[in-house]
Amino acid sequence: MPARPVAPPAGGLGWANLGMDIVSVTRVRRLLTQYGEKFFERMLTPGELADCRTSDGLDLLSLCGRIAAKEAAFKTLRVRGRFLPWTDIVVRRSDGGWPLVELRGPAAEMAQEAGICEVTVSISHDVDYAVAVAAPIIAPTPSLPPAAPATAAAPAALAIPATLVTPTPATPSASSGR
Repeated sequence: MPARPVAPPAGGLGWANLGMDIVSVTRVRRLLTQYGEKFFERMLTPGELADCRTSDGLDLLSLCGRIAAKEAAFKTLRVRGRFLPWTDIVVRRSDGGWPLVELRGPAAEMAQEAGICEVTVSISHDVDYAVAVAAPIIAPTPSLPPAAPATAAAPAALAIPATLVTPTPATPSASSGR
């Protein structure tokens, strides 16, 4: 078994290294109280800090979510002996409100070495914790031809048995409340 798995060839079935992290709001609150916002400038870019800012200062849950997302994204890269390049993994808010991950510098290099072209992340938080799950998007391998589209002659292991497919009724049922 390889010490550091790499992405499977594009076009076929494979796996991905998910990353997950949880951050304690109490711990981050203590760091913010003890060291101030300056402490988090080592971990977050000015844009990320701006995304976490409200009229009352830094929003603690947003801050914890960003930290968890960075850790989770780093875990998808599966590297040993390298420190998390905090400001090279950038988690910003999209126009739609969901988080987007941008890999820069050393983080982008680590991703490229692992066959990853992008990382997607989901963040959730509550009163005491923020959690994030990240999934890599595997880069296509240019040296391989694209996979053939699925056909009726697909292997039985990949085909959906007809008994699992139920036809959609043409009209709503009486119990649907329509």
